[in-house]
Amino acid sequence: KNLISSDADGAIQRAGRFRVENGSSDEVHATSDYTPGTWRRTDVHLENPEYHTRWFFKYFLGKVHQNYVGTDAEKNPFYLSVVLSDQNNQRVPQYRAILWRKSGTLKISLPYSPTKTLSVKSILSAMNMDRFERGPREILNPEIQKVRVTAERRPGSVNFKFGVLYAKEGQLTDDEMFSNETGSESFDKFLSLLGDAITLQGWAGYRGGLDTKNDTTGIKSIYTVYQGHELMFHVSTMLPYSKENKQQVERKRHIGNDIVTIVFQEGDDASSSFKPSMIRSHFTHIFALVRLKIFSEESVPLFGPPLPSPPVFTDHQEFRDFLLVKLINGEKATLETPTFAQKRQRTLDMLIRSLYQDLMPDLHKNMLNRRSFSDVLPESPKSARKKEEARQAEFVRIGQALKLKTIVRGDAPTSLVTTGLCRKEPWESQSFCSTFPYEIVCADSWGQSLLAATDTAGVMLLDALPPVQVFDKTMLVKQMHVLEPQDLLITRADKGKDARLYVFRLRTLRRGLEEKQLVRSKCDSRENKLEKTKGCHLYSINTHHGSELRIVAAIRNKLLLITRKHSRFEALSAVASGADSPVEEFQYIREICLCDPPVVMALVDGPTGENDNMICVAYKHQFDLINESTGDAYRLHHVDANRVNFVAAIDVYEDGEAGLLLCYNYICYYKKVCPFNGSTPMIQSNTSDFSFSWNQMPNAIGRLQPRPCLCCQPGRSLLSPWKPSNRLTCVIICVL
Repeated sequence: KNLISSDADGAIQRAGRFRVENGSSDEVHATSDYTPGTWRRTDVHLENPEYHTRWFFKYFLGKVHQNYVGTDAEKNPFYLSVVLSDQNNQRVPQYRAILWRKSGTLKISLPYSPTKTLSVKSILSAMNMDRFERGPREILNPEIQKVRVTAERRPGSVNFKFGVLYAKEGQLTDDEMFSNETGSESFDKFLSLLGDAITLQGWAGYRGGLDTKNDTTGIKSIYTVYQGHELMFHVSTMLPYSKENKQQVERKRHIGNDIVTIVFQEGDDASSSFKPSMIRSHFTHIFALVRLKIFSEESVPLFGPPLPSPPVFTDHQEFRDFLLVKLINGEKATLETPTFAQKRQRTLDMLIRSLYQDLMPDLHKNMLNRRSFSDVLPESPKSARKKEEARQAEFVRIGQALKLKTIVRGDAPTSLVTTGLCRKEPWESQSFCSTFPYEIVCADSWGQSLLAATDTAGVMLLDALPPVQVFDKTMLVKQMHVLEPQDLLITRADKGKDARLYVFRLRTLRRGLEEKQLVRSKCDSRENKLEKTKGCHLYSINTHHGSELRIVAAIRNKLLLITRKHSRFEALSAVASGADSPVEEFQYIREICLCDPPVVMALVDGPTGENDNMICVAYKHQFDLINESTGDAYRLHHVDANRVNFVAAIDVYEDGEAGLLLCYNYICYYKKVCPFNGSTPMIQSNTSDFSFSWNQMPNAIGRLQPRPCLCCQPGRSLLSPWKPSNRLTCVIICVL
């Protein structure tokens, strides 16, 4: 696969009002230390990531902090937010401050001293603000947090929409390109590389301006989630086609209003034939010509990743990573051009002035504290301790509710949205069958359906009445995971010495259901058995999916580490070639021996994935961390109780750092296990550790992405109350 980019760090050519980088060795030597034929994956990273730039969401929202309002010497209103926080989870306190002005925002970090209290005046002085028309006063109304979140959020910062235009060989005008009703086989493979085909009607995820109710913008589209960002692709051949309209206005309405458009042009001479002027759009700033070039409008700042020389990718996953990162970085860079920057500044100025006008009537009331240059205190004054604690508790409660709503909506900077169930609110249930006659052993969502394993009727797909049988009763499934992005179903079937792990392709199962083939039996699944897993009584997979799927199978006190060899695109190619069983895509890595059989397991991804991945295991009266590479064990948590009922260990990630929610008896205990020091995790007590208790002992606890937990206890439905925490936003118990 070839790709040439117009706006990395390489030497720049001119193409009208557009730049183009062609990945030649001359470009590379002129501007970087690349050598022809080399490629470094470390160069492929998202620039200006939102969890660094959206400070208010990360460090302030849902936590105790202070907000101030005032007017500068030019009588323009400004706002200041200050919080005392932990410095990079190293138990070193520091102040973080955000100054909001019409010209933009300024963020600084200031050291904390227990002997010298920092004042608002000194913070503003550090931001070069020493003169005021009206001195700053504290805002106590907790609703101010909603305005802060709105002011910080900007277009293109979390979710993105990109155009994809298919062009046949020799087509030189946009009317010709937009008039292609269908694409080629190679174009379809390219779309499979970009993401998954989703049905628009009823779609509850990010829609990118497409109609999800009446099919007016097509039946299907291409969608994916990449590093916490939802991406929707406006594909020309999937948008409505009109024989009467030669200009295909409906297609141009979407793709012509995308900042970044991919042009997939067939033919060997696509490099010299395509020109940005062929596409009549005043809004599109970047064209990515898949086989040869990416053009950028001249005003777009340079952005990476730089293209290797020669611009050839032999690994499909590396090509996909490069392309998606390049597209996201390109749109972010475009938003810094004068056209978009001036629009953003006008919007911010209007928002600040509007809020100031709303606060003016309350300048002499309780909403604004008259202490104009009050100290920024980590604790409230003793004289008003109870009143202040009640105010702070309400402030935190409103902030956490707003944070949860933002995460569930998919607008959080690190949202990890899924395409399965629970897309509206985490606690909203969906009824699949009100009179299901069998006891469910385990289940997982598959698209908008539920795949459920029963005790006596095999595995059923619940999405309509009557339920459809996928496996007969000879397959006694005890655990399962549906991995739609990987096109995999993983199950643990049978018990005792006959237990094994099985892996199936979802497409193969779906095809069998559509063609109404015979229900699969245990005998039919012999080719789907994973090697060396006989006798497996428990397994776990990594939920924080990187480029490699990992499985750990427990056979008594022995752990088997298994990984998937094939990348996403190679797996799709294997399906196309007719390989129904994915077993050959998995490889056995190593074996680790424990002192006792584990009762609960969870895989923890290290920050680099190189010798720092861990396995959390629970046995006896303790939770331990096991290094996947060395087998070394580290004590994570000891349970001080006569009897222990282990429930779950759930890996939780915040900004790439790992933590574990350890669940046993009535207790859930959160413990951060990062940063890692080489292969040794730092698991000593941390200020971020906390625990809470259930008022009934749960049978199982699961996570609803990105952070809330679902706890299940048959016959009961209750909300377990505890003091709000800045780590877990919401936990619920649900009836199944």
